[in-house]
Amino acid sequence: MKLLKKQISSKDGSGYISLLPNTPEDLWHTYNLLQIGDHVRCTTLRKVSKESSTGSVTSSKVRMNLTIEITKLEFFKDSLEVRISGPNSAESAHVRMGAFHTLTLELDRQFSIEKECWDRVFLDRIEEACNPEREAEVACVVMSGGLCHVCLVTGSVTVTKARIETNIPKKRTGSSSHSKSIAKFYDAVYRAILTHVPFDKVKVCLVGSPGFQKDDFFKFLLAESVRREDRVFIENKGKFVLCHASSGHKHAIEEFFLDPNIMSRVTETKLSKEIEVLNKFMRLLDTHPEKAYYGYFHVQKANEELAIDSLLISDELFRSPDILTRKKYVELVESVRERGGTVCVFSTMHVSGQQLQQVSGVAAILRYPLPVSEHISTFILCVGRCILHL
Repeated sequence: MKLLKKQISSKDGSGYISLLPNTPEDLWHTYNLLQIGDHVRCTTLRKVSKESSTGSVTSSKVRMNLTIEITKLEFFKDSLEVRISGPNSAESAHVRMGAFHTLTLELDRQFSIEKECWDRVFLDRIEEACNPEREAEVACVVMSGGLCHVCLVTGSVTVTKARIETNIPKKRTGSSSHSKSIAKFYDAVYRAILTHVPFDKVKVCLVGSPGFQKDDFFKFLLAESVRREDRVFIENKGKFVLCHASSGHKHAIEEFFLDPNIMSRVTETKLSKEIEVLNKFMRLLDTHPEKAYYGYFHVQKANEELAIDSLLISDELFRSPDILTRKKYVELVESVRERGGTVCVFSTMHVSGQQLQQVSGVAAILRYPLPVSEHISTFILCVGRCILHL
């Protein structure tokens, strides 16, 4: 993401910024920056009809700048698109004031966002999005039978780059159809990794499957890379790490990050740090519930006691349409930071963020134990055990 212009008042935080998204992840950051009531300006194509003096009507597509006030906001995680709708709020030669329009924010197309107040969480999101070091960090390949998913895991999203599905017949005496289907499947996965995994950016490529399929595929990959002289694989074979996965579906990726050996390989990534904090919270929830609080009421009480060491919060809470609800979570984040605590904002596009959502979306690891009533302690313990077994 490129920050093209920033004009924000130091008095009340009002103003606008101009951004240029470069990667699909930038659109996820854009979605988290937008709120109902914001004004967005960008270029779009619209069909314009003109009537001549003789009464004939001609139509043509015209590229124009439109500014709309957001009344509806959608993010499509499969196509990674942001779609906004609302009335036109600025004078235009072709579109009347108040006319409703839908805009799609796209890659490599500049847009501006105007807000009544840019709070600290919004500004942190912009800083994170514009960090040049934020790139794809981990590539994950999960396979089982004839099913495979190739994904890129960045600091904020898990993007499915390829889904391969091949029908593999059972082994039969005197038939070679099984081995041919396996070879065809491995070749499709090989080409998908070669096409979609940027080895100049990823730090590690995790390959997982049930049983020994991952080992067989890795042998195939090494042999084929030498035969085809694909130097990308030859030079980066040390980045491949074989892991256990229960299936070839996307959700099996979360199993990779439960293995301490795997976590040691991805220790410098943003995702690994989030998972480490979340796992610590879950362990405390099961063993020392007096040091693991969740839910806004209990976390806020712990903050008043200056007891919060780490605050875990889901980005879903900052997308609340209720201004007061968002404001209380922003104030909680700022208060924890002022009092020396660390804040981890979890993306709901990752499994870790979805898991945090199951415990209200906000939780805290405390510096020291705080007394809790008996019924709250029992409730926390039961919920924590349920989540650990999901």
